[in-house]
Amino acid sequence: MATAQLTASSISSRNVSSFEGLRPSAVQFPSVVRLGTLTQRSFRGLVVKAATVVAPKYTAIRPLGDRVLVKIKEAEEKTDGGILLPSTAQTKPQGGEVVAVGEGKSFGKNKIDISVPTGAQVVYSKYAGTEVEFNGSKHLILKDDDIVGILETDDVKDLKPLNDRVLIQVAQAEDKTAGGLLLTEATKEKPSIGTVIAVGPGPLDEEGNRKPLSVNSGNTVLYSKYAGNDFKGKDGSDYIALRASDIMAILS
Repeated sequence: MATAQLTASSISSRNVSSFEGLRPSAVQFPSVVRLGTLTQRSFRGLVVKAATVVAPKYTAIRPLGDRVLVKIKEAEEKTDGGILLPSTAQTKPQGGEVVAVGEGKSFGKNKIDISVPTGAQVVYSKYAGTEVEFNGSKHLILKDDDIVGILETDDVKDLKPLNDRVLIQVAQAEDKTAGGLLLTEATKEKPSIGTVIAVGPGPLDEEGNRKPLSVNSGNTVLYSKYAGNDFKGKDGSDYIALRASDIMAILS
């Protein structure tokens, strides 16, 4: 089987310069590059950007189906005490403003509208959607189901969960072992018990009807560890927003 080869002579400077923004000297090709033996030096000068940049000639983005366009809230650059935060210490935003919505989703003959209106302040799941830079700001295109809830205040305890999401106030970790030894923050086990603060309207069935959740506000529940999205409330308490399917039992 012949080995594929790429030589500098097979690419003319005229072809390379035909790409906008690239000059023949911008990318250097080795005299011979064998497939399967590419090294990091073979791609010196190439830069990959995570966010998709929409060209300036486009003036609008219209989401389709059950997708939503959210303008991402900027990360905080200072702590409450006024201390500047380096970029590595800034919390990645998980919220923003809905600026456009799709036409919704169809269930047979029934059509369900998007669950959030334009202008709503929402919280969404980590790592959801596709990030785009548009009109000088960062936006996110994501599915309606990836939106955790509507939050019109700056306190997470006011979150209104959507679909099958549930907001839980996490029980405080024990400060002592059964033998009376004090535990440090690093050794405290993450609690998986909490009190339900608010519940969503429920998931959609095959006909597009809402199915009520089996938990209610005030229930003490046991939920799966590492599920959902964690938040710190203004009262200092820990909260978590997760799907009802991540709740394993009601405690009484």
